Amino acid sequence: MFMRNDINKLKQDLSIKTNLLNHDLTLKTRWGVFSPRAIDDGTILLMKYVQVNETDKCLDLGCGYGPIGLAVAKSCPKGEVHLVDKDFVAVELSNINAKLNHIDNAKAYLSDAFLSVQKDLYFDQIISNVPAKVGREQLSIILYDAFDALKPGGKITFVTINGLRHFIKDNFKSVFGNYKKLKQGQKYTISQAIKK
Repeated sequence: MFMRNDINKLKQDLSIKTNLLNHDLTLKTRWGVFSPRAIDDGTILLMKYVQVNETDKCLDLGCGYGPIGLAVAKSCPKGEVHLVDKDFVAVELSNINAKLNHIDNAKAYLSDAFLSVQKDLYFDQIISNVPAKVGREQLSIILYDAFDALKPGGKITFVTINGLRHFIKDNFKSVFGNYKKLKQGQKYTISQAIKK
């Protein structure tokens, strides 16, 4: 248990220095957001397998404080990145981190999955570190909405815990008609599908 005199220190933002997609980033985080002390292993693995073109329009679904979306934005300087999360603190931190890292082609906003993302046939890529506790029903909604939001030829890339890999494989095949396992590590699997 923390003492009262520890609390003010705990309320201060934490800071992470990292390199993702060959870009140095400084990221402010806070207690209460996902993985506040360090970039989580799933994100680190995912970022080894994401390939971005400089003009891509991308969506970081469930962005947290922004490590994926902001690294992607640095990789597509002539494109744009939408970062969405249903946690207002995550959205606030993503926008703070975009400014901190001089990234002007990324914008974070509140959205429960795709509810506030009003773009049909818009994105080249949708990328997500999918929470293990997202239910099957919500995941099904997300995948059909992702299909509608992607341009033909667009890609969806997820990192999930290994326990969800068969579910993701079956559902990518069902919704997109294809599935590719980019990597299976000790704890996480990188899955991808393409909108034909």
